[in-house]
Amino acid sequence: MPDQQIDKKVELDIKAANAQLRDQSPAQIIRWALALGQPTIASTSFGPNSGALLHLLAGVDPAVPVVWVDSGYNMRDTYVVADQLIAQLNLNAQIFVPAVTAERLNAQFGGIPTPDEATRHAEFTRIVKLDPFARALRRLRPKVWINGIRREDTEFRQSLDILSHDQRGILKVAPIFYWTDAQLEDYMQQHNLPSCRHYFDPTKVDSGRECGLHTAA
Repeated sequence: MPDQQIDKKVELDIKAANAQLRDQSPAQIIRWALALGQPTIASTSFGPNSGALLHLLAGVDPAVPVVWVDSGYNMRDTYVVADQLIAQLNLNAQIFVPAVTAERLNAQFGGIPTPDEATRHAEFTRIVKLDPFARALRRLRPKVWINGIRREDTEFRQSLDILSHDQRGILKVAPIFYWTDAQLEDYMQQHNLPSCRHYFDPTKVDSGRECGLHTAA
């Protein structure tokens, strides 16, 4: 079912477009993406420094739906910062949650499975992250997905670029792909954006792993 939300992917010369956008600012990249005239979403985890991309997006078009998959396992700081950013930036937040509560999952799994428990951790990730995101895609039917991934985040992301098509045919656009940690921190401070310093993603466990959204079909 999740593959059926894309009628036809946005066709373009990815290599040429990436070369064109490489020297553009994040705001210019967002404008370029919206100028495609296709159904577009953005996504966020409301994790550390997520406010930078959201501030950039709101400065171009705050009406773009911003999908947040709330796994139910976020720390208090995440919810506080999420509420602050949604209000401060007037975001069109679209919040999707698992069909099963965290307490029930804790009972079923005996707590959060570790990545070493590959099968159980994959099932847990599907329930709390991938299924809610698939539901968001079915409802919003995007052909363009603006996201906050950066090249230096993980080894997998070093194989990507500003633009890439995922396995569902969605054009992924990463406006801050080439920003460094220092550039991101500077932007957050310059615009006085609230930052979630106490953050935990149960589907990643450590910051060097993928949560599945950018690798799932």
